[in-house]
Amino acid sequence: MISCGEASGDLYAGALVAALTSRQYDIDVYGLGGERFQAAGGELVGDFRGLAVTGLVEALQVLPQSYAVYKRLVDVARMRRPDVLVLIDYPDFNFRLMAAVRRLGVPIVYYVSPQLWAWRPGRMHTMKALVDLVLPIFPFEQDLYERASVNVRFVGHPLVELAKPRETRETFLRELGLDPSRRTVALLPGSRPNELSRLVPVLAAAVPRIASAVEGLQFVVARAPGLPDTNFVPFEGMGIPLRTVEGLTDDVLAAADVVVTASGTATVQAALHGKPMVVVYRLSPMTYRLGKPLVRVDMYSMVNLVAGSRVVPELIQDRCTPETVAAEAISLLTSSERAERMRDELAIVREKLGPPGASGRAAEAIFELIASRAPAV
Repeated sequence: MISCGEASGDLYAGALVAALTSRQYDIDVYGLGGERFQAAGGELVGDFRGLAVTGLVEALQVLPQSYAVYKRLVDVARMRRPDVLVLIDYPDFNFRLMAAVRRLGVPIVYYVSPQLWAWRPGRMHTMKALVDLVLPIFPFEQDLYERASVNVRFVGHPLVELAKPRETRETFLRELGLDPSRRTVALLPGSRPNELSRLVPVLAAAVPRIASAVEGLQFVVARAPGLPDTNFVPFEGMGIPLRTVEGLTDDVLAAADVVVTASGTATVQAALHGKPMVVVYRLSPMTYRLGKPLVRVDMYSMVNLVAGSRVVPELIQDRCTPETVAAEAISLLTSSERAERMRDELAIVREKLGPPGASGRAAEAIFELIASRAPAV
């Protein structure tokens, strides 16, 4: 059984299912996921779409749906008794699920471990008590779990092999009716509706400011699958070359000269493509006030956390305005020295994320755990 609860987790789940089934053809994989999980051969017991939100306050709004999916997964685990439960990030949901499934005697693997180093470190006690194996994707997490005496194996980041464009930059831009000879700015406003409601208006207002300061630009918006059209209305009718593309984030990033992206998995994707970026994020004011005292880091983007320094600018909450977004993007477009320095630092981040093959290494570790729990013949 696998449980993931957002677009990035679904991407990793799909790659993991493919790795598992390529090593053992007669395996049943089922659980909570989305389009990629299902396309790889996973059986959807629950669909995370509609559950994925950011923020403490926002999570309350989907609590009834979350509880219904939780109950369904526990019932299925009780009936089908999986050999292992693999959790992918999504800790607020998955911590409750793993407690219930562990009571059934099912071993637990946490792949893409929760960010305990960032906030609510007390959850490490729960990890130690309930999880049989942690498979983190960031290098600095290995030591964190080892110091807590948790069984851990760093497998590397699955995006190292997954972050590949389908087409060349020239072909991709021409198919969009854009000019490959012109510089391109990629806009990645997030994958959850509540993220988009706060970030799209800011990015849309920044676009004409950037375009008026740097001649000959064109813009491409990367749209995550399954999002309502209404979230993207602010990008319409600008009189500036701008296209919106769904489900082709890596093609958008590969075609870009500069990226403006919501904090999250997309920052790692942009780093793997070596693209200078500006990281933005806004939460609801109430969620930000409630959550800020719990946060233990002074940097938010995964790129900066992996690097251990402020490689890319972060415009968070009140600092995320059309004016500040435009100023940072214009700086990267007009200062070749700053952009080149950032590309050099992003290359170091790429090296730290490990070699290709993370999904395969995770699959091997999962099979080894299952074998170790099998009764002796």
